[in-house]
Amino acid sequence: MRIVLADDAVLLREGLASLLERFGHTVAAAVGDAGALLAAAAEHRPDLVITDVRMPPTHTDEGLRAALTLRAGDPQPAVLVLSQYTATAYAAELLAPAGRAGVGYLLKDRVGDITEFADAVTRVGAGETVIDPDVVRQLLTRQRAADPLARLTPREREVLGLMAEGRSNAWIARALLVGDAAVAKHIGNIFAKLDLPGPDDGHRRVLAVLTYLRA
Repeated sequence: MRIVLADDAVLLREGLASLLERFGHTVAAAVGDAGALLAAAAEHRPDLVITDVRMPPTHTDEGLRAALTLRAGDPQPAVLVLSQYTATAYAAELLAPAGRAGVGYLLKDRVGDITEFADAVTRVGAGETVIDPDVVRQLLTRQRAADPLARLTPREREVLGLMAEGRSNAWIARALLVGDAAVAKHIGNIFAKLDLPGPDDGHRRVLAVLTYLRA
């Protein structure tokens, strides 16, 4: 494969280039910032781009944003992102379906296992998706944290769903074969877990339903 490599750490960049060539690949360019990465990709039209997340000038997420640009481009190379940390802000977008080109997201610790890294390069180049297990765990944690209903129990979700249908407390109690007090307790828990302030239960009920519908 023709590969363009980007990492601002010179020793790691040169080491990866040497390793990739040892595997039989051609490193068309090895650069140190996101601008140079996009320019090299446009010039060499590689089969695979390997990039770090944090690169000059701000050392935040330039490499990851460059990878997203390449994923949206034409021709679209396969992209393998290497990172010291999981940058969840764009990771989900990077890993979303975006054509036939392969995509990968590995933590740099995995590069220490040469066999595993070589396999990831081959698989991403062949169109597969390769995701570091730690990245998967953090994305799932972030997704759960972003879901306001994640804190509710199954019964509380059920009660909230009936509230969203416009059912009264008495109707919900009859439908669930529980007492009015049990329903009131569930609704109180829902308000608390959704962080809905104020003494007006009618207002909080509306806010709870809106939260449910948005989720």
